[in-house]
Amino acid sequence: MIDSASLFTRHSGNPLLAPERWPYPINAVLNAGATMVGDETVLLCRVEDRRGFSHLTCARSRDGASNWVVDERPALAYDGTHAEEEWGLEDPRVTHVEELGLWIIAYTAFGRGGPAISLAQTEDFTTFERLGLAMGPDDKNAALLPRRIGGDWLLFHRPDSEHGAEVWLSRSSDLRKWRAPELVMGRRQGGWWDSARVGMGPPPLETEHGWLVVYHGVRQTVAGGLYRAGLALLDLEQPAHVLRRSEEWVLGPTADYETSGDVPNVVFPCGLVHHPDTDRLCLYYGAADTRVAMATARRSDVLDYLLSCPPG
Repeated sequence: MIDSASLFTRHSGNPLLAPERWPYPINAVLNAGATMVGDETVLLCRVEDRRGFSHLTCARSRDGASNWVVDERPALAYDGTHAEEEWGLEDPRVTHVEELGLWIIAYTAFGRGGPAISLAQTEDFTTFERLGLAMGPDDKNAALLPRRIGGDWLLFHRPDSEHGAEVWLSRSSDLRKWRAPELVMGRRQGGWWDSARVGMGPPPLETEHGWLVVYHGVRQTVAGGLYRAGLALLDLEQPAHVLRRSEEWVLGPTADYETSGDVPNVVFPCGLVHHPDTDRLCLYYGAADTRVAMATARRSDVLDYLLSCPPG
């Protein structure tokens, strides 16, 4: 069996993006959604300003690892007209939807009522159109599947504590009205590394064996929450059914840039890019809520590892 600790390799140039490299003054850059636009990798980054409020800004790279060019202006920011975003826009996940010819962005809209889920769309990562609230407070960690299933769009999210700090999904025929959530993946009780909270990471990647999921799990310690990344495999046509789930985490905070920052001991995955020509997966994650880093793995190795894991 493949060793979970060696499945992903941190990029030698980590952190890829940091506040001191930003083109305008900020406190932190973190939790970036990721996609390919032509031959460029685009990261849609959560950027926290020096007041403590977040907005979303694009960074672009030819190789997905170096020479990042950061836009001089935010892509999406509170504009005074969307009250649900008054306290910021956070933690975007980016899904390319071939049927629509668009990218759909699911992000946390933080307002006076608490965190909620909003959607936006773009054709080019230059102009953006808000689709509005998808889920009201308290809800976060949303990611959209790239295709319909049974005629519906599926949105993974983490509803309020009434439903538990766990991964649920909701269905919609039009990306605007969403039906009641269905439980997908819960916390594991006791001493598990994901016993306090679990949340969806990047949008799941479709494979021949099922939807490949990278998720974050939290264990509460005397020093605070400890955030790590794990893996799961969902049924292709019934994504509420977990086929496999890793017992061990595959990426946890050990590097200095992951253990030291605004929120120490955090690895928070939001972006995943697959390069079919090299079989490489690039996982982009927030490190200590302060920087953006990347780890890579072979897709074939990740699937082999997951298929050796116990049923979900």
